[in-house]
Amino acid sequence: MRFLRKYEAQTFALMRLVAGILFACHGAQKLFGAFGSPGAGGNTLMLVAGVVEFAGGILIALGLWAGPAAFVASGQMAVAYFKAHAPGGAWPIVNHGELSVVYCFLFLYIAAHGSGIWSVDQTLARKRRPA
Repeated sequence: MRFLRKYEAQTFALMRLVAGILFACHGAQKLFGAFGSPGAGGNTLMLVAGVVEFAGGILIALGLWAGPAAFVASGQMAVAYFKAHAPGGAWPIVNHGELSVVYCFLFLYIAAHGSGIWSVDQTLARKRRPA
């Protein structure tokens, strides 16, 4: 029973937008010390993560190359999980890695689905079509 089926495209677009904005906020924390974070400092790996999160989040939210951006973001979240969380225990609920796992699979889904409606990609595709 899919009672929201007629809103599937809109729901996906909202999910893509919100996930992208929230992911960009994580990047802003690392790059700019935003939202009460001290920032990444001189940690090169954290700076790279910040760039992927900030730029990738914006691209995903806008729906501009959202598929490739989400694929890279998904990979980054897998690396983040295994590098930062997995050493703390076998289960994400124990090692506090749930958000990394959810982002990883959410972005993998977006990568497979593409930008969808309400996206820059859709707007650009319309402009390229002959009248």
